[in-house]
Amino acid sequence: MKYAFIKEHRDEFRVISMCRVLEVHRSGFYAWLKQPMSNRAKEDLALGKVIRETFEESNGTYGSPRVHRSLRNQGIRIGRKRVERLMRDQGLSAKQNRRKKRFPGGRPAQTAPNLVKQDFWVESPDLVWSSDITYIRWISGWLYLAVVMDLHSRKIVGWAIEKRMTTNLVLQALDMAVKSRKPKPGLIIHTDQGSQYGSYDWLEYLKVNKIKASMSRRGNCHDNAAQEAFFRSLKGECVQGRIYPSLDAARREMFDYIEMFYNPKRLHSHLGYLSPDEFEQIQPS
Repeated sequence: MKYAFIKEHRDEFRVISMCRVLEVHRSGFYAWLKQPMSNRAKEDLALGKVIRETFEESNGTYGSPRVHRSLRNQGIRIGRKRVERLMRDQGLSAKQNRRKKRFPGGRPAQTAPNLVKQDFWVESPDLVWSSDITYIRWISGWLYLAVVMDLHSRKIVGWAIEKRMTTNLVLQALDMAVKSRKPKPGLIIHTDQGSQYGSYDWLEYLKVNKIKASMSRRGNCHDNAAQEAFFRSLKGECVQGRIYPSLDAARREMFDYIEMFYNPKRLHSHLGYLSPDEFEQIQPS
């Protein structure tokens, strides 16, 4: 009998216990339950859903500035502080980048002048590209990703990933860029002083396609800072903590990040919070 009474009134007992913990009167609690949700609370509920969807579409990489700009781009008028609060209430926090690991090794003598200013401002597409290589962890050691970036829009116009860091790796990335963009003669491509970029095959490809070589100064990472920024985004937003089971798995992941997210969707602060594809569409070619 006693057990049946407790079971019948267990919700009431829970309310009593909760009110004691919160030090509020039961009548006040029931009055609060009957009170309709305010318009502000309803707006927060709807905005919170949109914010979570935007955050999840970025694979958890957007902090409040990019989420805020993405909402504004969608025509949603909302303040930056409100976005911060609603993200904090939902426990949404952007992934953090780790410091880049560098591989030791010598560099060849500089074989080309530095033709690129450190502000990396280029007025039109396909005038100046840059290229670099980074590492990606897989089950048997390291894979190597070479990319070619258009410095006008920060778009990745060519890329390749292989098990060895050879001249063929960077040539694959450059050939993809040349075939897809068909640049005019006189294009500049800026690189560091890696041996792949000073090789005979690389320089011969540039000569045949009428591309000018440009190289960073020795030991000066700022001369190719745009590439370094892309690699930081890639590591923090995609591959950090991952160990890929195969080359094919890593290649699929790079395709998804570069072609499906970074180029068409990722908001870039240097571009006024537009994606590379959007920036190219609104700029005169």
